[in-house]
Amino acid sequence: MADAQWDDLRIFLAVARAESLTGAAKALRLDPATAGRRVGRLEESLDARLFVKSPQGYTLTEAGQRLFEHALRVEEAMRGALSGGVTPADALSGSVRIGAPDGCANYLLPQVCAAICEGNPGLEVQIVALPRVFNLSKREADMAIAVSRPSAGRLTVQKLADYHLHLAAAESYLERHAPIRSLGDLAGHPVVGYIPDMIFDRELDYLSEIGTSRPEYASNSVPVQLNWIRAGAGIGIVHDFALPFAPGVRRLLTGEISLRRSFHLIRHADDRRVERLNLFAEALAQRLRAEVARLESLA
Repeated sequence: MADAQWDDLRIFLAVARAESLTGAAKALRLDPATAGRRVGRLEESLDARLFVKSPQGYTLTEAGQRLFEHALRVEEAMRGALSGGVTPADALSGSVRIGAPDGCANYLLPQVCAAICEGNPGLEVQIVALPRVFNLSKREADMAIAVSRPSAGRLTVQKLADYHLHLAAAESYLERHAPIRSLGDLAGHPVVGYIPDMIFDRELDYLSEIGTSRPEYASNSVPVQLNWIRAGAGIGIVHDFALPFAPGVRRLLTGEISLRRSFHLIRHADDRRVERLNLFAEALAQRLRAEVARLESLA
């Protein structure tokens, strides 16, 4: 490892994260061939194969995964060294990438992270909104928010906040249809929800709880579903914290249909030693919990 230079490790990390030479080269502003040569040089110096190449991209070997964990610690040490050690203990700096379901990413994280960044000018936050579970072992993000606790992996899990969901419809839709006063009145109404075979977490299978399995209007995106409801396409389950962003949409049958879910913050176990990520996680938990409560009070 003594022969491996930091610059080679930096390229190695970029390839591992992008799972391709092209993606890594673009991120680092290098030629893909140069990135490939540098990875080859690193493999030669370590006498180990670090990647398996396939049509799907570059996948870490067992040796590559071991080096990946070590390289992350080197990267964190380099960030600390470059900061000069002058950052106050209660301040945040550097880049943090957080992955989250698109409902959380659209309606909660922008204002929460903006507030954190306002008090920490040296902090850069990247929000990756994807309707799926993030793979922290591949370091797609520094941390991720999920609605279910993971059952495997070297991960730490922290509960962030409970949130609530209710059946809702647009006033424009309700004006055109018979009143909905009970569960029995739901029959015949078009439903908005997730594409059934794209529900990546059982906690998102809301419609089964109201006796519906196949929505007439379906999307894997929470904002798309909410916009369909706002347009008067039908009825659907909506996050209470999203309702303030959807004027003209109101809750229905709140005494009969009320769902509660939880957000969990998931991190790689090795990151417990990274103080800036610990500080960010603490600030995120406090502000997200408060923001959910604020927005739900306006629903």
